[in-house]
Amino acid sequence: MDPNLSVQENYANPKTCFFHVLFKNVSGRILVGLRWWNEINDLDESVWRFECLDQESLARMNKKDSWLFWWTLYLTAVAWTVLGIFSLIRFQADYLLVIGVCLTLSIANIVGFTRCRKDAKKQIQAFAQQTIASRVSSTIQSAFSVV
Repeated sequence: MDPNLSVQENYANPKTCFFHVLFKNVSGRILVGLRWWNEINDLDESVWRFECLDQESLARMNKKDSWLFWWTLYLTAVAWTVLGIFSLIRFQADYLLVIGVCLTLSIANIVGFTRCRKDAKKQIQAFAQQTIASRVSSTIQSAFSVV
């Protein structure tokens, strides 16, 4: 169990958590404030798009919801891998196709949300650096304007 999770903390979005575990819908936006998609541009190139909530909203995200989201994301891929191994052992080629598609989609979700989280962290760092730089420059300006 994650030591950062409080025993008394409840899920902020229990219905979304339930449907995330069962259906993997658009729950990333609600549970962790992240959303990604892939589109084809005018040059027929695949372009990944990442979106995250603003810094205040991200800071207010429920840690238990986030924990459930990330663990379910990874455990789903593990489950499909285990099912794929069993299908290989039993020579069930028809199931391998379905499992292959599901595993591919699970991995795409992992890659998409991981990239989105890294992009969000970069935005937070850039925002922090910009805030610090503006405060330092305003402090320096005010120090010299007094003189």
